[in-house]
Amino acid sequence: MGRKFEVRKASMAKTMLHKSKLYSRYGKEIYMVAKTGGANPDANLSLKHLIERAKKAQVPTDVIKRNIQKAEKGIGEDFVAIRYEGFGPGGIGIIVDTLTDNVNRTVSEVRNCFTKTQSKLGVSGSVEHGYRHLSHISVKGMDEETVFETLLMSDLDINEIEEENGIVEIEANGYDISKIQKALEDEGAEIIDAEKGWYPLDYIELDSENKGLFDKFMELINDVEDVQEVFHNVKTTD
Repeated sequence: MGRKFEVRKASMAKTMLHKSKLYSRYGKEIYMVAKTGGANPDANLSLKHLIERAKKAQVPTDVIKRNIQKAEKGIGEDFVAIRYEGFGPGGIGIIVDTLTDNVNRTVSEVRNCFTKTQSKLGVSGSVEHGYRHLSHISVKGMDEETVFETLLMSDLDINEIEEENGIVEIEANGYDISKIQKALEDEGAEIIDAEKGWYPLDYIELDSENKGLFDKFMELINDVEDVQEVFHNVKTTD
């Protein structure tokens, strides 16, 4: 896996938003996870791992605490997770994940991004079938064989696993990320990095005209407040 693992991560096409957007994105997600699963990270593993990711992204502790407290007191808005799928310039497939308290506003703003770049929103499942939902987890303090046996005993499947320089890299089902982290942490492993996302089965290389439209789309979609993450299958040059 090695370099291939890193290339996949780099080409996953997940947008990283500027600071204010990043704080908003994590704030909403922390609030919803705490509200649905409980505000105690020790009892809510999804919240615990989300907080860890937020800290690695340099989200201020105050932002994290404030949204957990809002969930505890029940004073925040109710957000709904909605996924939009569509076709962008050159026939690329785009997945847009949102958290919104106003569905009509969000769909209007997302559709506008597609319309302004000669792109088109599709129906649910029209793009997702061309992707795999994967988790990538890096751990230390445990060798490859022990990691494999630990996850096997926990009935968790692995797509790929590789050890390099004392770090074990795991690729698995994206929906199992929290279960994998818990199983490994329970056995004393240290999680170095963990993320999940939608990875395209195939990539499309865009010509200069469509690349310009794609760049415009990404600029517009990043300005939509309710957008959490964007995935696409544009072939990059890195």
